[in-house]
Amino acid sequence: MPQATFRFYEELNDFLPPERRRRAFEHRFDGTPSVKDQIEALGVPHTEVDLIVVDGEPAGFDRLLRGGERVAVYPMFETLDIGPIARLRPAPLREPRFVLDVHLRTLARRLRMLGFDAAWPGDVPDETLAALSVDEGRILLTRDRGLLKRRDVLRGYCPRSPDPERQVREVVRRFDLGRLARPFTRCIACNAELAPARAEEIAGAVPADILRRHARFARCRACGRVYWPGTHFERMSALVAELVGDR
Repeated sequence: MPQATFRFYEELNDFLPPERRRRAFEHRFDGTPSVKDQIEALGVPHTEVDLIVVDGEPAGFDRLLRGGERVAVYPMFETLDIGPIARLRPAPLREPRFVLDVHLRTLARRLRMLGFDAAWPGDVPDETLAALSVDEGRILLTRDRGLLKRRDVLRGYCPRSPDPERQVREVVRRFDLGRLARPFTRCIACNAELAPARAEEIAGAVPADILRRHARFARCRACGRVYWPGTHFERMSALVAELVGDR
């Protein structure tokens, strides 16, 4: 059987068994498969890959392997332009939007808290999530690696941690979201944008003591939910400050 030498870099190693991480290893295959097929056969979704180098030259996903090649695979360079010739994915989104699977509801709410458009359609088929990602130009967030390997999905990321607080830190770091965040401008419940509201406009929608103690309110343009800077806001502000700093 023909074989090629593979080496995966940085966080792509998260998808490999321990004995193959951060080292070159031999991989056997049948026929003349594409390099994309073999990368995914080794467990790495193509949405996580931004650069492939075969025998010292940049290669596309459709490069065929015949045996004897040395293949280096690099992760997404979301904050670094590596040039139009080498880049395998579309250019980084200037205003990133997301769609998340049913298991990442809390992460969706955290991203909305930071001001990002984070669609969470609930328990829908994989085909629906993939279509939303493609049709609306959204980055697909899921821990289902099989979903990220779908051919039609162009942008995606697999949060490594099962913990929502760690997940949001991962996503902010991976997509350099700190510079784009607009905290507390989006409804965490329905994802629509918020608008400033006067006390007299929301009378009856919040308890009377809240109206007396607060002067600043915001209301969701879609669902009508009302927000004000209470104790929960203070806790959320601490998390926002940690994630995006002075921005």
